[in-house]
Amino acid sequence: MKILVSACLLGVSCRYDGRDNGLRQLELIAREAELIPFCPEVYGGLPTPREPSERSGDGVVSRSGRDVSLQFAKGAGEAVRLAELLGCKAAILKERSPSCGTHQIYDGTFSGVRIPGYGVTAEWLRRAGLQLFCEDELEDCQKWIREQKEGTGC
Repeated sequence: MKILVSACLLGVSCRYDGRDNGLRQLELIAREAELIPFCPEVYGGLPTPREPSERSGDGVVSRSGRDVSLQFAKGAGEAVRLAELLGCKAAILKERSPSCGTHQIYDGTFSGVRIPGYGVTAEWLRRAGLQLFCEDELEDCQKWIREQKEGTGC
């Protein structure tokens, strides 16, 4: 089984500030599934480091007001294409990211306010039929993997 994973969660220094969000807990999931690292913002053509961005309505803007919606859409499209090409059935994504947020994102005011919502890539992957998990749902992901291997999953 192959699972697409936000590259920053696997220790790749691709966050907006050039750092990572590496999670050692992913080592447990890597024993049960092949993890495919992917950073939609990088694949969308944005540099690392880069100015922070937030979703604003249907688009994405940087802190200085630059519309980066096209780069985020390009990265989301590449994530879907890669998931389909490799047969990924799920993704583990970085919560609150304008690309990868699965439950919460920032509200677009750069004030730290969180709202319910999806990042652009998470939204596209969900529409493509992938099961989404954030870094706080790794136990749920492991359970899902076991169910899929036993044939009891949806």
